[in-house]
Amino acid sequence: MVQKTTEAQVRPKGFSLIEVLIGVFLIAVAVLGLVQLYLMGIMNTTRSSEIANAVFLAQQEVDYLRTLTNSELSTFPDVTRGESSDEMIDVNVDGTPDYRRVVVLTNLSPTYDLEVLVFPATEAQATASDLIANPQANRVRARIDTVISR
Repeated sequence: MVQKTTEAQVRPKGFSLIEVLIGVFLIAVAVLGLVQLYLMGIMNTTRSSEIANAVFLAQQEVDYLRTLTNSELSTFPDVTRGESSDEMIDVNVDGTPDYRRVVVLTNLSPTYDLEVLVFPATEAQATASDLIANPQANRVRARIDTVISR
């Protein structure tokens, strides 16, 4: 008795090259999507940290100015007290400025109108008047407007 062999019995079982390539492609697409989400998360975390630091620096300046007397406020910024209305700030003390803080204090007697703007250090070359006139175009990271009354 002669047994007939079919094509299914002769071919070895396994995946063809096309099936493997399609599988690798699908896995690569999934991994690339996850990597993109991971990178977006890192970018958002970095930006949030930058904004949180900037808000802290702006609030720090507001708190300092609120401690000054009326005569000290009227002479702000006084270099003998180490004050500046436009300063570069190195938060992590690595020798590279991280932020630029610009303070606008207007005496409206008996109150003072205070505006504190914090920019990234990349805005170091811009003039203070340009930063004040158009903060959004200069990537402002924090802005606090308040009134100090005496």
